[in-house]
Amino acid sequence: MTWLKEIIGSEKTIIAMCHFQPLPGDPSYNKDKGMEYVVEMARKDLWALQRGGVDAVMFSNEFSLPYLTKVEPETVAAMARIIGELMSEIEIPFGVNVLWDGKLSLDLAAATGAKFVREIFTGTYASDFGIWDTNVGETVRHQHHIGAEKVKLLFNILPEAAKYIADRDIEEIAKSTVFNNRPDALCVSGLTAGAKTDLQILKKVKNIVPETVVLANTGVTIDNLEEQLSIADGAVVGTAFKYEGKFENHVDQKRVEAFMKKAKAFRS
Repeated sequence: MTWLKEIIGSEKTIIAMCHFQPLPGDPSYNKDKGMEYVVEMARKDLWALQRGGVDAVMFSNEFSLPYLTKVEPETVAAMARIIGELMSEIEIPFGVNVLWDGKLSLDLAAATGAKFVREIFTGTYASDFGIWDTNVGETVRHQHHIGAEKVKLLFNILPEAAKYIADRDIEEIAKSTVFNNRPDALCVSGLTAGAKTDLQILKKVKNIVPETVVLANTGVTIDNLEEQLSIADGAVVGTAFKYEGKFENHVDQKRVEAFMKKAKAFRS
């Protein structure tokens, strides 16, 4: 039994993304509608996901485009306000992801009681956002410093819109990441949000670290969920739950219900 069963309540877990609208400081933030609008849109998506039957939810500033690799304090402050206002309505385990800042993701988790965080904790990359460096030792020490040692760390080892500066094989990356850092899970992604996770890469990662939780991180749909979950221990799902399967849209409860019906049938 993995920690997914203990913390979230199921194996072959489906973690749904609740994408926040642009926040104060983001180029696309709607100053006229303000934070009340952002909170209400998050509430709408949260309820559609919960009523649709997902196992857990992860709150993320997905529309803070273009992303920063060192996030400004107003972003995490806004995210804390949203989660705080929704706290009494959250009925399932939740995690957080402050794109792309591991320390602030942990700060937000500590402040809100999130059970897990997903982030780029290791590696150095050439990305759409410039040279992207990390310091996992510093980040994990920060985790313990703020009392967040029980928060599960989901390591995204194939970051979207980025490539390792060193030419490293994915099996080598997975094995050394697990050996050096003891992640709670490895997340395997496609090129962008909504892009299908490569089955062969997913299989290589799971085979090389069979005792570690491996999640399909992007592009899992109702049509491919069985083949993805036949390898992965679970999936992080965002775009597939939205109206017309489009990244920029809100969550469609009927799509969530249909997806979860198939997922639950598969794991039973």
